Amino acid sequence: MVQRLNVRASRRWGVQRSRRPLVIVALTGQKGGVGKSTLAIGIASELLVRRHKVLLVDADPQGTVRTWGEVAAEAGQPMPSIVSMGSTMHRAEQLPTVRMGYDDVVIDCPPRHGDIQRSALMVADMAILPCGPSSADAWALAASIDLINEARALRPELEVRIVITRKQGRTALGRSAREELTKSGIELLKSELGYRVAFAESLGMGQGVTTYAPRDAAAEETRALVNELLLWEKKNVVKEPSPKASARR
Repeated sequence: MVQRLNVRASRRWGVQRSRRPLVIVALTGQKGGVGKSTLAIGIASELLVRRHKVLLVDADPQGTVRTWGEVAAEAGQPMPSIVSMGSTMHRAEQLPTVRMGYDDVVIDCPPRHGDIQRSALMVADMAILPCGPSSADAWALAASIDLINEARALRPELEVRIVITRKQGRTALGRSAREELTKSGIELLKSELGYRVAFAESLGMGQGVTTYAPRDAAAEETRALVNELLLWEKKNVVKEPSPKASARR
């Protein structure tokens, strides 16, 4: 069942500085058409396969995640919990409260809606910027990086990574984009996602690509990306002790 939360627009930044006993990943960026929603669904679905309790936040007014959730529900497919949130998700009564009880939260942000992206960046542990495979895609990332730097001025602990998406075979485009992106000062994920039919097909079936086509290259790339994120989590995120553990001290 897809849950929907009504929220009001807000211009106020809110800063969350406490370490959370889970990881919140925001798929963000000012440019559309780079696969943010597909990637958010793919990551959340693969975490679910690995028995994580996952909250998938649809912050995009276009509602791709919500539509996918409805298709998954009708088909009886396993799916993460889905909620709709907007430019006030950082407020204490919203995502910081709703996230309780989950292992991971994945936020699908819309392009160009700066107020929603700002709100997501105020609660995220890591922001992932998907970028297409060409130098032109890399150049278009400048506005997204400006927004990230604005958020980092308030939250220096915010981790940011770039992931190359829609890469087409063994072309020079991916190499040229990676060379351009290294100049941004933001670390690139080693994992790259290709331009593959299985991504689109899996959405239409209400599944994540790793369950829809587990042997497809798209599934292998998604699993590699999730492996990379979980490795970062293991190295960098310190879990808060449970109340029982604290009481024994």
